[in-house]
Amino acid sequence: MKIAALASGSSGNCFYVRNKDSSVLVDAGISCKRIVERLSLLGENANSIKGIFVTHEHTDHTKGVDVLARKFHIPVFATKGTIDNSFLCSDEDLINEIKNDDIIKLAGLEIEAFSKPHDASDPVSFAIRNGKMISILTDVGHASKNVINAVRDSDFLVLESNHDLKMLREGPYPYFVKRRIESDIGHFSNLHSGLCVLEHANSKLDNVMLAHLSEINNTPLLALNTFNSLMKERLDLKPEISLSLRSSTELFNV
Repeated sequence: MKIAALASGSSGNCFYVRNKDSSVLVDAGISCKRIVERLSLLGENANSIKGIFVTHEHTDHTKGVDVLARKFHIPVFATKGTIDNSFLCSDEDLINEIKNDDIIKLAGLEIEAFSKPHDASDPVSFAIRNGKMISILTDVGHASKNVINAVRDSDFLVLESNHDLKMLREGPYPYFVKRRIESDIGHFSNLHSGLCVLEHANSKLDNVMLAHLSEINNTPLLALNTFNSLMKERLDLKPEISLSLRSSTELFNV
């Protein structure tokens, strides 16, 4: 398998996972045009996409779904809560309802949906398997049992590192927004992200991609420094660390 972040952050999220000649997307929160352009920069083609898996209804995860799905006739997979609370696709035949713990076999992959704590209607994250396991964990408020299990079992982990707590608390956001972000249904901070891996990851974890960094309440250097300082506590754990910013032109091997 290979994985790339086509977009990550509050302005849009889209992750691309390829298996041989086929691929899937987790979220499509940027326009169809930008998805196609970013795939082209990677030497990839949107015609290979066999499914779009949507984590929840917020527009930074759904913006490009409709046009992309219709243009390339790609099935869309989402929970009933996500389907009922968003506009995903005008071609209803392309929309497929999934449930927590469903495993969809597609493109030679097994894609498992599991619930996560976030302020949305029935949000899910996805674990993608083909011998090895990729977990994409963004928009997570706290380390629930499902989140811990995914961290423990992953070979490649895309993990939210949304904010630095000090920057958030002293930053420009209104108090109620700060409370929501810090809540158990909000977003992982740099500290939460590092502690989750430190406490629960298996030594087989090869790669961690820190994702969904806030442009207002975080910096790449803070995210990396916080994570790396915590990893020093585990001598058996030496994953490669990367940052997923607004877009990436790198395909990672899994």
